[in-house]
This record gives sequence, structure tokens and C-alpha cells, in this order.
Amino acid sequence: MKRVIFNQKGGVGKTSISCNLAAISAWKGYKTLLIDLDIQGNSSEYLIGEQFRDLEDNAASFFKHKMSLFGKKRDAGDVVYRTEFDNLFLMPSNPELALIERELETRHKIYRLRDGLQELQKEYDHIYIDTPPALNFYSRSALIAADSLVIPFDCDSFSQGALLGLLDTVDELRDDHNPDLVLEGIVVNQFQSQASLPQQLIESLHADNLPVFEQYLNSSVKMKESRSRQIPLIYMAPTHKLTQQLVSLHDSLDTAAAARQSARSA
Repeated sequence: MKRVIFNQKGGVGKTSISCNLAAISAWKGYKTLLIDLDIQGNSSEYLIGEQFRDLEDNAASFFKHKMSLFGKKRDAGDVVYRTEFDNLFLMPSNPELALIERELETRHKIYRLRDGLQELQKEYDHIYIDTPPALNFYSRSALIAADSLVIPFDCDSFSQGALLGLLDTVDELRDDHNPDLVLEGIVVNQFQSQASLPQQLIESLHADNLPVFEQYLNSSVKMKESRSRQIPLIYMAPTHKLTQQLVSLHDSLDTAAAARQSARSA
């Protein structure tokens, strides 16, 4: 299973959702890989700290070497690191991703991530891909490489406008490059049950027949604490309400993915 977490809008919780879903997957016993394609490296810092910036092997190496853009071929596993959490592995980001992006585009390497993940998929049960908050080479590569897409959504009117544009973009990319890409659903993040705007926006999404997960992720200072301490919620506060919402979301995704696989095998 290769799942991409993407929204063109920043600040919607991509990193928090990506890291915590991957951590829950690992906690449940799945060998899990998180790939950080966001040049800012927030997921990498969340899971292994600022040391990720000093790692010679990283996501940029994956494109440069494994994808034969520069230098000698290397195995994809050479740029993956074991985190301190059992079953959880990371392909860290690196600022060099920004430097090689134009070269990758001009050499038409948009399918290389998909090809590389076919090798990694043999080793990992679940692969999560955190993406930059922009429709650039790396986010398009991830959407082409993935089996499914989860869209984080925070409850403001600007986010709704960006969401509608994103859905059009995904439809076009699916038609042109990845017809098997499944939109698993929209995750409502930073939800405040006492506020009226979130309820109105969610009702609007349902009225448009969009797939909205029933698990709304509450706004909580616990998430900020988790990121500050670099410990995913399932390890830091396993019984917290937000943690349990994320576990429920993970289980819904897992059940749906298993059902799709069973249908394809039938």
C-alpha cells in the first residue's frame, strides 16, 4: 500500500497526519516507511530530529543516484533510516531537493518515484508519502506513484476553495498518469465542535458528495507537544482523544484498502 498525503494549501496538517498515521501503522506491527518529499523536512524533524539535515543519504539521493540522474545506481534502501520506533522507517528530506528539481523536470523523470517504490514495496507493508504544499515535481511524482490519496482539510473558507481546485487537479492527473489512484477521503483537521463555520463547511462538502471521513481530528495542544518532543501521539499519549481519533482513521483506511485489494483479487 502506497498512500500520499497531499494538499496544495499549507498549514492543513499534512505532516502531523502523515507521521502519526505512519507511527500507528508501525505500532500495529506493520513494517512502515515514511517518505518525506517536503523540502522543509518537517516530517523528518518530527521523527528523527534536526540531525536529518546532516544525513548524506536522503530523498535527494534517491532521485540523484537510484534514479540514475547523477552518478552510480544505488538501492532505494540505502537512503532509508530506522527510527527509534519499532517498525517505523524514514526516507528523510534534504534541502538539495530544491536544487535538483529543475533538472529532474527537464529530464522528464516524473515516473521515477513510481518505479523506485515498486522495489521498496517488496520490503514494506505500508508506505506513506508526505508532500510539499504545492503542486510541484515532487507532489506530482507522489500522486503518480501512489495507490491512494488522503487530503487534509482545515475548516476555513480559503481551504475549501483550495480543496475544490485540488480535486480538479487530481482528476486531470489521474486521467493522464495514474488511472488507479483512489481518493480515499478528506480528513477534517483542527476541528472545533463549538464553532459554527466548521459545521457549515463540512455540510457543504457532504452536499457536494465528497468523501469526508467520519473521524474529525480535534484541535489540540497535544499535537504541538508531540511535534516539539518528536514523539508521535501513539507513543506519547496513547489514550488521548486525538490519538484515538487518529487510530480510528488509520483503521478505516486499513479496512478500506483491504477491501479494495480483495475486490481486485476476486
